[in-house]
Amino acid sequence: MAVEATTENGVSPRILIVDDDAGQRSLLNAFLKSQGFETVPVSSGERALDALRQQSFAMMISDVRMPGISGLETLRRARREHAVLPVLLVTAYSDIRDAVGAMRDGAVNYLSKPIDLDELLANVRQATGLSRTAPVKFSEDKQLPPSVISRSPLMQAVFRDAALVAASESRVLLAGESGVGKEVLADVIHAWSGRASGPLIKVNCAAIPETLLESELFGHERGAFTGATAQRIGRFEQAAGGTIFLDEIGEMSPKLQAKLLRVTQDGRFQRLGSNAEIHTDARIVAASNRNLEEEVKAGRFREDLYYRLNVVELSVPPLRERREDILPLANHFIAEFSQGKARFSAAVNECLERYHWPGNVRELRNAMERASLLSRGELILPDHLPNKIRAVLESAAVSMSVPAGAQLEDVERQTILQTLQKCGFSRTETAKALGISRRALIYKLQRYRELGCEVDVR
Repeated sequence: MAVEATTENGVSPRILIVDDDAGQRSLLNAFLKSQGFETVPVSSGERALDALRQQSFAMMISDVRMPGISGLETLRRARREHAVLPVLLVTAYSDIRDAVGAMRDGAVNYLSKPIDLDELLANVRQATGLSRTAPVKFSEDKQLPPSVISRSPLMQAVFRDAALVAASESRVLLAGESGVGKEVLADVIHAWSGRASGPLIKVNCAAIPETLLESELFGHERGAFTGATAQRIGRFEQAAGGTIFLDEIGEMSPKLQAKLLRVTQDGRFQRLGSNAEIHTDARIVAASNRNLEEEVKAGRFREDLYYRLNVVELSVPPLRERREDILPLANHFIAEFSQGKARFSAAVNECLERYHWPGNVRELRNAMERASLLSRGELILPDHLPNKIRAVLESAAVSMSVPAGAQLEDVERQTILQTLQKCGFSRTETAKALGISRRALIYKLQRYRELGCEVDVR
């Protein structure tokens, strides 16, 4: 559902989007259109300058690193004829110094990759003179598959983001702990995309030996190596017209990272043992339980590949941050394993809700399979659960210093807002200090705004 985004004279602001990466262009184009803006996407600084000569724009959004004329040079040249045009730069963290310097050349602001869509929209609304407080709007016509169980508002927000991302052709990086459901989210993105009728090919990069992973991804010719008795079509070739899901991408060796980089740049690769180039238009959705930004800083993951894969990042919160999902998921799994015959005792419900689930949804599913077997599909009791889960009933309640009459929600809100202030209103630093995901913090801050609390962020 598109949103009205018009100025006082009723005209939708026209935004010029400049990026040589087709996935990034597609994402920005789809998102800003969904918010009611008129957009003109172009692939180079040269084309941006041509567009500025032919049409009027309310704003320009440009990547910094581009072949030919860079984003900084595009900004400088645009300023000669369009002195007051608002320009927003998009930059990797290694380009931050250049971006800050570009503020002297007339850029109104810069955004770091991966782009935070809430932050992007706030900047665009401010630059075009529209309200900064209106919420981000997402498509409301997408229905989750019956097998996907989600009750928590935090996870619903992730799926709203996914609906927008799915409509674009952008590459997506799914972040989150092991077992949170990144593969399920990849399934949903594919199902909601324009590629739903095409194949969804899944590759677990951690489960395949390095010596075989290259052949698995790109294929090989007969005789390419010992044991290659026939030609093999690789996963990228199989995924043409659809989506390839690369799980645990952080486990990939530097050699394969270099080969994957080329696929993200121009969709071209070679089978092992062949010099012939093959083109694929497969959309890449990658996932990792590692912090890839930290892996880049440590030199274990290529910076250029990270930014190619991470056009947009969706962070799947751990189960302990979306406790509203625990019992619905548990009931779904127990119904699956017992054919709908088993039910939980009240004590089991309490165990499940109080346990912290370090293994996330995967651990919950395994626990329900065990409980179904031990109970023989009848009443599930605490004794049917793993020891560490039922032990929460025996442990002492965690002591909390809560003022008399105060609600837990009030205490949480006060803690979050105080931490936000201590961290200089930085959402990233606040989330780290609180030990929660950035997406979880953003959702909570949005709720506080709706309740009338003053919330400032940077």
